[in-house]
Amino acid sequence: MSAAFREVLGAGPWIETRGRTVEEALEAAARQLGVGREALEARVVAEPSRGFLGLVGQRDAVVQARVRPTKARFAAAFLEELARAAGLVVQVSVEEGPDRILARMEGGPELGALIGRRGVALEALQYLLNVAAARVSEEQRRVVLDVAGYRERRRQSLERLALRMAERARRTRRPVALEPMPAAERRVVHLALQNHPEVRTESTGTEPYRRVVIVPRRPGRGGVSTGTGRP
Repeated sequence: MSAAFREVLGAGPWIETRGRTVEEALEAAARQLGVGREALEARVVAEPSRGFLGLVGQRDAVVQARVRPTKARFAAAFLEELARAAGLVVQVSVEEGPDRILARMEGGPELGALIGRRGVALEALQYLLNVAAARVSEEQRRVVLDVAGYRERRRQSLERLALRMAERARRTRRPVALEPMPAAERRVVHLALQNHPEVRTESTGTEPYRRVVIVPRRPGRGGVSTGTGRP
């Protein structure tokens, strides 16, 4: 395990700094660690003392500090450690938003192993990343992981599929059931067709076999036609 990963897990050493006040000592720690004051996790070792007549026995404040673990920092360190252990050359970037943290991995074709068929490996890795990150930080934001731009390509593919199957439902006047999808992908289909004038969407079934059904707004008689389009 790399030193950087141990540090973000909270196993890194604390630094000790001094100042005339606790706040001065904390500011010194922030400068030394290269972060803002708000990013510190700190504990006060000694309160300052003015001493006799403000001169004799004067004592500085002493604090110990380290960078507070966050989900964003953990995600970056986790993915870099994963790539190092697997012998992969990747570029990891993390973008923080108000509701989620987007972590990206870019590299060569070998990253396909982290995506898997229909993104199964990617979903599993994202799940593990979020479980591990929750042990480091109590932040409520979820980490969304993308590898080699897969999620954007998949989104576009799902939108095209949704429009094709909506046309089938409109033309045949029969509901069209898509293949089972995870919740995030079902949401893409729902959003793609939410303003469609001639069809509506609904989800049926139980996980992991829950699927989207595209229903004509004035359905005719007949059974469900299963969509065979492959996103």
